[in-house]
Amino acid sequence: MKELCACDILEKEETQRIRVFATKKKFRKLMTVVEGIDKGKLDETGRELKQKLACGGTVKEGVIILQGDHRRKMKKLLSDEGYPLESITVMDGIQ
Repeated sequence: MKELCACDILEKEETQRIRVFATKKKFRKLMTVVEGIDKGKLDETGRELKQKLACGGTVKEGVIILQGDHRRKMKKLLSDEGYPLESITVMDGIQ
């Protein structure tokens, strides 16, 4: 008989920390970077965010890079996609 344990659930919640920040890239343009999303959902989430924000962007090296500064909207959009609000950290300032 297999024992029930909440350890597996806690591990998943602890490992997935989503961090959102803005940075300047080429030609001093602002870019929003979303990191910490599972690789299995990375392409799908990137596509959805680009569509909802009506902006360009890409998914590479395990992060989503969106054109423009979308930090204010990101918590709501990611929670609408099913990510828990507690795991989303939006950084202030430009890095």
